[in-house]
Amino acid sequence: MTMNWNKLNSINQLDQIDTESKTVPVMILKHSTRCNISAMALSRMERKWQGDEKIKPYYLDLIAHRDVSGEIVRRYGVEHESPQVLIIKNGQCIYTASHSSIVYEDITGFAA
Repeated sequence: MTMNWNKLNSINQLDQIDTESKTVPVMILKHSTRCNISAMALSRMERKWQGDEKIKPYYLDLIAHRDVSGEIVRRYGVEHESPQVLIIKNGQCIYTASHSSIVYEDITGFAA
């Protein structure tokens, strides 16, 4: 199954994510297209993704959208890391992991 990412390209989408997170947990994957570790984390997630997870996945290209990454730090109060996964529920970051700590089973444990 191919992972159906929602592209996170603008700061305005974070308001939409906050609203969506009131009914379904939202995962944001912050990915650096210039980093091998980030590529490994992305690949691992995509290989395990089944398509029936009750989490809405967003993909942020950190190189192209540094402004969005900065707003994530400000809005959710998390230190920037790359690669990084955040789980947003009810407009709050309830979980974050980075590098080799990005584990599919941990993330899907937050499913609604």
